[in-house]
Amino acid sequence: MLVSFILITLIAMFGHSEDFLGTTLLSRPLVLGPLVGLVLGDLSQGVVIGATLELIFMGNIKVGAAIPPDVITGGVLSTAFAILSGKGPSIALALAVPISILAEMAISGLFVFRAVFNKRFATYAEEGDYKKLQRLHVLSGLLKPLLMGLITFTALLLGADVMKAFLDSIPVWVNDGLKVAGNMLPALGFALLLNLMFNKKVAPYFFLGFVLTSYLKLPVIAIGALGVIVALIITDITHKSASTEDDDADEGESPVEPAPELPKKTIRSLFFRSLALEANFNFETWQNSGFAFAMIPVLKKLYTTKQSMSAALTRHLQFFNTSPYGSTLILGITAAMEARKSKSEDFDEESINSVKTGLMGPLAGVFDSLFWGTFKVIAAGVGASLAIKGNVLGPILFLLIFNVPHLVLRYQLTFIGYNTGTRFLQNLAKTNVMDKLTVGSSILGLMVIGAMTATLMNITTPITLGSDDTAATLQSILDQIVPNIIPLGLTFLTFYFVKKNMKPTWLLLGLLVVGFLGSILHILA
Repeated sequence: MLVSFILITLIAMFGHSEDFLGTTLLSRPLVLGPLVGLVLGDLSQGVVIGATLELIFMGNIKVGAAIPPDVITGGVLSTAFAILSGKGPSIALALAVPISILAEMAISGLFVFRAVFNKRFATYAEEGDYKKLQRLHVLSGLLKPLLMGLITFTALLLGADVMKAFLDSIPVWVNDGLKVAGNMLPALGFALLLNLMFNKKVAPYFFLGFVLTSYLKLPVIAIGALGVIVALIITDITHKSASTEDDDADEGESPVEPAPELPKKTIRSLFFRSLALEANFNFETWQNSGFAFAMIPVLKKLYTTKQSMSAALTRHLQFFNTSPYGSTLILGITAAMEARKSKSEDFDEESINSVKTGLMGPLAGVFDSLFWGTFKVIAAGVGASLAIKGNVLGPILFLLIFNVPHLVLRYQLTFIGYNTGTRFLQNLAKTNVMDKLTVGSSILGLMVIGAMTATLMNITTPITLGSDDTAATLQSILDQIVPNIIPLGLTFLTFYFVKKNMKPTWLLLGLLVVGFLGSILHILA
């Protein structure tokens, strides 16, 4: 068993190392759950538990300084304890919530502690010592997987037997209550996602996805494909793009000033190093050392004196925070500006940070919405709908659907930023492509969320009306009005409280209590 505990600890550490891997969703329960199941000899159960927890924590994203519950530690430990006890998903979700909340406190403490390294980063920058700077970035980043790995191993070593004995003593009616509560918890994830995208302009598309799934029984994959078609038709992207290109050609605008020559290998390194942008995230300077870390190969090519290297490193240790998914566009633009700066003493170096600062916010809004609100929703919808049935293809498709567009776009944006600079953004603004992309992604995302609301929340009521031959279940009556109306109503009730700024943690606990009591009172099933 000790070997299993060590392997599970390594899985948790792998999940917490995602900050070095480009926020590629390798840390999600849908991915780590099957790995834990594989180690413990029950892959199928690990897949199902991972899917269950993924639905619960679907809206669990880090935005700004808001650190959500640590679904990595909570997911790994709860999956392990549930499989070891043989109790299944209902117990896993009951354990995941408190464990995730407690683990989040440790991570928040680490993010505060990391700020003590900022003076050391500044010292290395002043000395022009990029080797020590990048070494400190990596070492500080490793603190998170090491700390959470230690916590995971300690919990397994000291708590596995105690937890198993405790779980074995839980009566059946408690398990039934937890199962109902677990079926309700995805409402919070859906509500948090709705909070990102839902508005009067695109609201009908949520209900379109819900209706198509409820009445026509279309699977989530079909809704996703249909959503792409609808989004393209509504935004008319292909037609507008072609027209814009023709208009630009007719205007005879001057060509973009070519960027100074840097080897493709150097520009490519911006992409690879951008994957570690958030490795040293802290509450004082956020992603600054990650940005400097990514820029080091470029700076090495451009600046050969200690003084010039020092000035460049210091420039890029200023506060920085944006969506990791769009960060390479800023990195590419910055690389081009640094190249021009290295060739001209008259170049305004303050403009480099001005451009960075000006792009952080807008790009964060666009790319977070695109990836968190669209690609992640589609990937989770497809992956979880398969994995909840024990299909191991679920986690695989989840990663592919999200990361193929993510990594391709992230890579291409590096070269687009370097070769075209801010002109690329000006062209996008002129043609309203970003607005169309935002609307289109919202349409697609909302249709998938609507479909998931109808298919992935199995909540019914066992209440019977009448007696003997005239008896009818309340659920059958509701189904004649609107199928899946209880999941729909619960999702929007949760969404209402999210809009009222109620903390997700309290909503999570509230749903657990309501589901548990509803089961005991035979109101919900």
